[in-house]
Amino acid sequence: MNDRLNGADAGAHADDALPGEPETQETDPGEDGTTGSVGTPGGSAGSGGGGRFGIRRNRTRAEEPIADPDTTPSRLAADLDAMRVRAEVAETELGETKLAWQRTAADFQNYRRRTEQERDQLAGFASEGLLRKVLAIADDFDRAIAHAPSDAAAAAWVEGVSAIDRKVRLLLESEGVTPIEALGRPFDPRRHEAIIHEPTTEFPDGTVVKELQRGYELNGRVIRPALVAVADNATRMTTNEGADAASQSED
Repeated sequence: MNDRLNGADAGAHADDALPGEPETQETDPGEDGTTGSVGTPGGSAGSGGGGRFGIRRNRTRAEEPIADPDTTPSRLAADLDAMRVRAEVAETELGETKLAWQRTAADFQNYRRRTEQERDQLAGFASEGLLRKVLAIADDFDRAIAHAPSDAAAAAWVEGVSAIDRKVRLLLESEGVTPIEALGRPFDPRRHEAIIHEPTTEFPDGTVVKELQRGYELNGRVIRPALVAVADNATRMTTNEGADAASQSED
């Protein structure tokens, strides 16, 4: 009798359950051995790892625990001092880098200027050597004109030589070559070369009285000094005094 009543109660309880609904909720074990409810996407909140399908998910930075920063005055002061030191070091390195760059730029400018000067000097030396050879020809024309015959038969020849001499002078002037003024001027050792000291009192002492060879300048720079004779008043006065003394002794 009791067995019949127990069977009827069990059947009544089975009829109360809804169709398709499980009687108990099974758990899904995660990778770390923890279980989570089927109805929750990530398992239990305390697991920290199991996913809906048993896949572990890494925690984000926002989920990681944040350590409490040290905000004590001493710690803040130490951090501020360290930042100041780093700023000073960075400023010093920046200044040194700027100075090094400026020195490099200045060295490059000096190198380029020296290179240009050397190139100009080499070009000037090459042209100067050629001009010196032309000056020798100009000297020959000077001597030829100085010793030109004075008869009428040679007038055409003299005129032809003079015309060639003028062309040579124009060529030299076009290249920046100009004659040095010497006759009647005070002796200048930078532009004149004294060959003879002329005893005379007709000109002031140290005056150029003769020009033995014409000198030339190239763009203001002496390429050949003038060979000159310079007045020497002291020698002339000594000679005159000796002559006067000799004449007086004869008297």
